[in-house]
Amino acid sequence: MNDQLTREEMQQTIAQLKKRVGELESLISQIMVPIIPSIMPDTILVPFAGELTPEFSQDVVSKVLNHVATTGTQIAILDFTALSIEKPESLSVFGRAIEELSASLSLMGIEVITVGFTPHLAREVTLSGLPFVNKLKSFTTFRSALQHLMKERGMELTGAAK
Repeated sequence: MNDQLTREEMQQTIAQLKKRVGELESLISQIMVPIIPSIMPDTILVPFAGELTPEFSQDVVSKVLNHVATTGTQIAILDFTALSIEKPESLSVFGRAIEELSASLSLMGIEVITVGFTPHLAREVTLSGLPFVNKLKSFTTFRSALQHLMKERGMELTGAAK
């Protein structure tokens, strides 16, 4: 009987640990690619950080598409400043994820702007021959993208930090 109780307790503990692992994985996903409302109306910032894996990139695409479908977002700014492309296969994962995300957003009527391409990443993406590269609307920084959007909408930044 003691062995049976111990076995049941172990199964309960395993179930609790699996649930906790799922919760932590969800939290990590939210932290790695948060969706941040911008100061510009109907605009979101999606900063990418770390190394992209196929599973993670699919989570990102789903998360962003679900978010914009329910929020009235008109512009999505994808920020690659903290993205790491260390492994050769990471570039193809990145290419597929960005192509899928930008094409899906465009089909939903959402303008896509990219920012934060480092010189190394820009060169690697260009040399990779990914077909969508020339279609991307890109800016060096999030700030320069916002300045462009504000100018388009007849707004301007005020204050000393111009």
